[in-house]
Amino acid sequence: VLVIAMSADKNVYLLFGKNGWIGGKLIELLTAQGKTFHLAESRTYNRESVVAEIEKFKPTHVLNAAGVTGRPNVDWCEDHKPETVRTNVIGCLNVADICAEKGINHLLYATGCIFEYDDAHQIGGQGFLETDAPNFHKSYYSHTKAMVEDMLAVFPTTCTLRVRMPISDDLSPRNFVTKIVKYDRVVDVPNSMTVLTELLPVSLIMAERNFTGIYNFCNPGAISHNEVLALYKKYVDPSYTWSNFTLDEQAQILKAGRSNNTLDHTKLTSALPDVPIDEIHVAMEKVFQRMRANLEKEGIWPDNLPKRA
Repeated sequence: VLVIAMSADKNVYLLFGKNGWIGGKLIELLTAQGKTFHLAESRTYNRESVVAEIEKFKPTHVLNAAGVTGRPNVDWCEDHKPETVRTNVIGCLNVADICAEKGINHLLYATGCIFEYDDAHQIGGQGFLETDAPNFHKSYYSHTKAMVEDMLAVFPTTCTLRVRMPISDDLSPRNFVTKIVKYDRVVDVPNSMTVLTELLPVSLIMAERNFTGIYNFCNPGAISHNEVLALYKKYVDPSYTWSNFTLDEQAQILKAGRSNNTLDHTKLTSALPDVPIDEIHVAMEKVFQRMRANLEKEGIWPDNLPKRA
């Protein structure tokens, strides 16, 4: 649909998922960097349409940010299993397979919500590695993502990014921060998280360098819900208060389970020695500083901040 050609590099990007949250951020980023890119119109599960677009635009790199997470949350997937499989499994494998056939690098924005803490991976202990088999299937969303990650391993041009609890510098409804700020009660568990402002540009570097295989795509370390909310209170809403409940209590009100884990960052940071990636507490401090400035500019701070329903 859209071509922007200002840069000297010969790379041509084709983006799937243009209407999604991460897709929208990638459009802004590709535009700001002056990349040549096109926005795919086809649904990833319509194989012939995907092939036709790839043959039309002749991309060197495909960015796939298409996926079904469910609205308002992953509980939706429990009652929409065929739709979930159609995009998260069939569509995903279609794109990976076509890219492999044509020798095109395929960068997939996937999920790391396919693990949960266990005896070998306790809070504060060893994080899950890229080679570890998913152990979390308590939501249908995670189940489809775990299955497809395993199948994607056979496609040599695919790079699977395990994104977790993505964070943006605004109060988008998709931002992990916005979600937990509005909850009546929150659990308090350290987790790996992905600060998009910092890591989406890193993903484009990975695409340019033709990375393949699986990467835990998170900032190093883990941060808990309470630590995140304390930063929100510090920088955004000093009057904010919250209360906690246990994982068992949370399970009573949810249709599907929720993943809590820490992913090991060693493979990612070792593969990009020249690319600084902030530890999660440092990254989150910066997020809230940027968020406060953004909210002020948009007129949301201080009087129109989100309130619980």
